Amino acid sequence: MEAFKLMKELRVNYEQEVYYLPRETGLDLIESTTQDGSRISARSRDAKVEDLWSLTSFFGYRTQTFVLAVNLLDRFLAMMRIQPKHLSCVSLSCLHMAAKVTEDECDVSSTDELIRIGQCKFTVSDLGRMEKIVAEKLHFKSNAVTALTFLHLYHQIALSHATDRKETLSLDKLEAQLKACLCRISFSKAKPSVLALSLLRQEIDAIQSEDMLEIAHHIQRHLKIADGELLYWCDRVAKCLTDYASPECSKPNHRKLVWIVSRRTAQNLQSSYCSVPDLPTIPEGPGWDESESEDSCEEMSSGEESLSSSVGSDAEGRYFPLHLRSQSQRQHFQ
Repeated sequence: MEAFKLMKELRVNYEQEVYYLPRETGLDLIESTTQDGSRISARSRDAKVEDLWSLTSFFGYRTQTFVLAVNLLDRFLAMMRIQPKHLSCVSLSCLHMAAKVTEDECDVSSTDELIRIGQCKFTVSDLGRMEKIVAEKLHFKSNAVTALTFLHLYHQIALSHATDRKETLSLDKLEAQLKACLCRISFSKAKPSVLALSLLRQEIDAIQSEDMLEIAHHIQRHLKIADGELLYWCDRVAKCLTDYASPECSKPNHRKLVWIVSRRTAQNLQSSYCSVPDLPTIPEGPGWDESESEDSCEEMSSGEESLSSSVGSDAEGRYFPLHLRSQSQRQHFQ
């Protein structure tokens, strides 16, 4: 009964996905644009998506928030011709809109904090106006059907039908691989259902499960996905994950936040760092007060942590198939 409901939900989402696809002509125009500073290029778009990944990890947002933000960004960029100087405002607007839909209200960061951590130059009112523009152009009211939607459904269907090795099909791995693919604009041209199935096939091939491979074939037949289309995107996914697993790839989740400060602020920070204050003598012997000890420990541990340490790391090599990592290492040393 559960499997029947999942297949029915899968069919409903498959019929709806076409309404949440970016315009392919707009994506082609972005890919053909050179880095000349007058229009948005694929390189600038990909870099901005990587920034969104870093901010998503910093604020502790869900994968669903990141995927929805990228979907809104690509649909807007494929529809509207904007200047590169406005890209930061558009991307943060999409992230904040996605967070308000997918995250609990208490976990959504304020617009002021989002702008400050993102080190952007626009104001809160600018961000609010941009959100209204994006929502109006995309007719955005709630969630969207994305590749993550199908990835979750495929995973549930696979686990409901599989008879062995259930523990090897990790949803965390699949989500991490999806985020890596979304950092390239070319994957925005793929149908979400096909991209998600390509990722599933990639993971099934890695764990060598005949049982789950048959389930993947059943899903493909149910959605009537052509073999050629699936094979094309499977090859693209495999190449992307191979490149991403290489040591030469700079992963968004491994980036440290770099704070840009003025010269005066830098001088003040340097002078305050070099000046060592006189510390009070620590009492010893019977005069030692345990309450003072606890207070001292609290004061010493209240220093600020490095912001980069709070950023999670779901881009480790363990999230990618072993045969891809070994393949990338062989290519690297050849």
